[in-house]
Amino acid sequence: MSSNDALLKQVSIAAKESTLVAKFDIDGNIPASGAFVVGLVAATPDYSHQRRLGIEFMNGEAVSIYSFSHDGTEENFDLSSVEHSGNTITGNFPMSTVLGLDKSHLMSAFSEADGREFQSGVPVEEKL
Repeated sequence: MSSNDALLKQVSIAAKESTLVAKFDIDGNIPASGAFVVGLVAATPDYSHQRRLGIEFMNGEAVSIYSFSHDGTEENFDLSSVEHSGNTITGNFPMSTVLGLDKSHLMSAFSEADGREFQSGVPVEEKL
């Protein structure tokens, strides 16, 4: 995968009832071959508590949506909560995945390609 493929252009999150809706706009399309992950990192200001929310694709198709906490807790969610077409990926995570992080939390987005960090620290527009 070259650095020109699937760059995160814009990432936003919004609260909708008990759901955290994460929208990832990429420059290009979801890669048709190999592994590709987009996600969020949510943390307290001192990074003592962190959570990663991710959507994993294999050969262009969503295969996993999950959250992973710094304490080793991992949850997998139903793939029906992922929508994607062209250059937009939307994941619907339970709001509980970020509850407990106070208003001064830090949030950024990332992408990985074939197991390697591709982008990190991408700003996230929040509407919580």
